[in-house]
Amino acid sequence: MPRVAGFESTPNPNAVKILLEGRLEAPPRSYREPPAEACEDTLAAALYAIEGVRVVLIHHEFVTVGKAPEAKWPTIKRKAKSAIQAHDETQSESQPAGEPDAGR
Repeated sequence: MPRVAGFESTPNPNAVKILLEGRLEAPPRSYREPPAEACEDTLAAALYAIEGVRVVLIHHEFVTVGKAPEAKWPTIKRKAKSAIQAHDETQSESQPAGEPDAGR
C-alpha cells in the first residue's frame, strides 16, 4: 500500500495533488461534495471528514483534494496525509500475510 511522498501544486489554487509512494490497486474514482457513494469508499470518506474538503480524486499513483476557498492548506494537508497513512495501515492489516493482493 502507498504512503504519501509529497504534495504538488495544481493550476487550481483550491486543489492539491498528493503524490504516493506505491500504487493504489482500486480503480480510479472521483467524488464532488461528498455523495452517498463516498461513504462506501473508506479513503474518500476519511478525506471528506476533513473540514473544507469538497472534491476527492483517487488515482493509482496520486490523490487530488479540492478545498473550499476559505479552508487552509496546512491543516488539510496534515490531515489528508494522516488519513492516507491510516487507510494504508488499515488495508495492510486486512491483507493476510504472505498472500498476494489478488487485484484488490
